Amino acid sequence: MLIYPAIDLYEGQVVRLVKGRFDRITVYDPNPVDRARRIRDEGASCLHIVDLQSARDGSEPDYELLEKIAKESGLFVEMGGGIRDLDRIRRCSEAGISRVILGTAAVEQDDFLREAVSAYGEAVAIGADLLDGKVAIRGWEVQTGLSAKEFFSHLLEVGVKTVICTDISRDGMLGGSNRELYAELLSAFCGNESDRRDCSRLDLIASGGVSSLEEIAALRDLGLSGAIIGKAWYSGALSLREAISVASAAANLSAEGRRDHSC
Repeated sequence: MLIYPAIDLYEGQVVRLVKGRFDRITVYDPNPVDRARRIRDEGASCLHIVDLQSARDGSEPDYELLEKIAKESGLFVEMGGGIRDLDRIRRCSEAGISRVILGTAAVEQDDFLREAVSAYGEAVAIGADLLDGKVAIRGWEVQTGLSAKEFFSHLLEVGVKTVICTDISRDGMLGGSNRELYAELLSAFCGNESDRRDCSRLDLIASGGVSSLEEIAALRDLGLSGAIIGKAWYSGALSLREAISVASAAANLSAEGRRDHSC
């Protein structure tokens, strides 16, 4: 399993929200490029970026800043927030972003979703942000009536491979992730535990509440592709190096058929 340290951008700074609320915002670093270098230096190979401002109001991402982060860190960078047309995907790709994440647009613009997956394949991931079991959009401020299973079924039919699933109620709370949710989704779309080790349909990345090495080991053993860590690392509750070591430990215990995930 891969660890994706998170950089949430707002007004050019690294911030964290609690449960997606913009009235509960903490600035952790005024320099995202320096933070990305630190992430690289601590052994990470992947980076998860969310442009909160773009996600909230639909404005253009800061392509210049994204390019600096990608170029100076050398990491595999996935980025979401405000990606709502093919031109923005193209500009992110030109800035060095390895994979873009569609959120609101994947729910509201099915034609665009299909065009993006057709044109960019596995360089397009989907962010499934859930509140009380339903998909939330527009920076988590609007809840739809779409259930997780309904949304996942549609995404797989379209050809999506990677889904980042966030339980909004757990985000920024350091209370543990929603393992029951992830186990249910993996069972629904990847079969039993032995099958999901070689699930060719879905790479599921956990997000929200990942706060301990024990939690990372449990998610790894469920068969997830990756886990995003944010506040736990920023607050010092979790060592990034140790998290990466625990997440990758399964590779040393690989059973026949288990895939070797890479960024």
